[in-house]
Amino acid sequence: MENSSIIDIELWRLISAYLFVLLLILIFKVRGIARQKMLAMAAFRMTLQLVIAGYVLTYLFELSNPFLTLGVICIMEGFAIYTIYKQAGTRLSVSLKKTIAISIITGTAFCLIYFNFVVIHFEPWYDPRYFIPIAGMIIGNSMTGITLSVKELLNSFTSQRDMIEGALMLGAEPKTAVKPYVNHSFDSAVLPTINNMLGMGIIFLPGMMTGQILSGVSPLLAIEYQIVILLGILGSVGLSVILFILLSYKNFFNQDAQFFPEGKN
Repeated sequence: MENSSIIDIELWRLISAYLFVLLLILIFKVRGIARQKMLAMAAFRMTLQLVIAGYVLTYLFELSNPFLTLGVICIMEGFAIYTIYKQAGTRLSVSLKKTIAISIITGTAFCLIYFNFVVIHFEPWYDPRYFIPIAGMIIGNSMTGITLSVKELLNSFTSQRDMIEGALMLGAEPKTAVKPYVNHSFDSAVLPTINNMLGMGIIFLPGMMTGQILSGVSPLLAIEYQIVILLGILGSVGLSVILFILLSYKNFFNQDAQFFPEGKN
């Protein structure tokens, strides 16, 4: 299949796809679920953001400038960090915010560099056609992983405060006292990625692979890319979350091993 055989979606056909948004809004209304405005806003924002992204990517692909490419990556990282802060569901201490930022930047940067020079080895190293889409998937999934980890860790520390303080009173080190809850936080963060790996190729075809096949790429080549991307996501999520966990638990104790479930400022 050649790229020239790609079917162009006419504007009216694209608009017709929004029928499903209207259908779901109708279902919400009939069922008395107050989600109509949220769904309408989500559809509008999705459309606007993707259209803008399309024009921006077209511009970046044509220029292929290393500073612009790195600038986009920095913006992605910044929005990911901000989103984690907002999705935490509670006030985060300054030290915990720093830990989150360091963890996601370090974990995703390592995986992106590894992808560039070892796995795919695209040239030039800043090629936005490879760099930006791969970075988006890696950063986005790492953001989700750390968000889940933060929520689970804070919930566990709050609900299990008596257990942790009891262990400390019996002589346990802070690291030992929180180990079960830290491990559970890590498990909760990486489990969605593992579940995706279990179902991929049988239950569903991932978006990247589907997009490549529709654009005329050989299914076997699309599979190769999907395998390395998913393994890269797994590595990035795992590395970012373990860095967060190893660094973050110290933010909940002072020098006298006193426990603060909300974290130190």
